[in-house]
Amino acid sequence: MPIYEYICDECNERFEKIVINKQQEITCPKCASKKATIQLSVFATVGSGSSTPSGSFSGGGGGCCGGGCSCH
Repeated sequence: MPIYEYICDECNERFEKIVINKQQEITCPKCASKKATIQLSVFATVGSGSSTPSGSFSGGGGGCCGGGCSCH
C-alpha cells in the first residue's frame, strides 16, 4: 500500500494518506475538503557505505544539474 502526499486546494494543508485503491476518497484532515492535489514525493534509501549517492554528478562545476546550464 503506497503512501501519497497531498496538498489541500482549499487551505493548503499538506498531509499523507495510505491509498488502498485509486477510487478511495481523499479528504483534508484540517478542513475536510475533498479537493486535494497529489504531490511528488522524495524518498530516501539506505546506502552500503559509500558517501557519494549513486547516479550523482562526480565532476565539474556543481550546482543543481552539474553546472552545464549556468543556473547559478
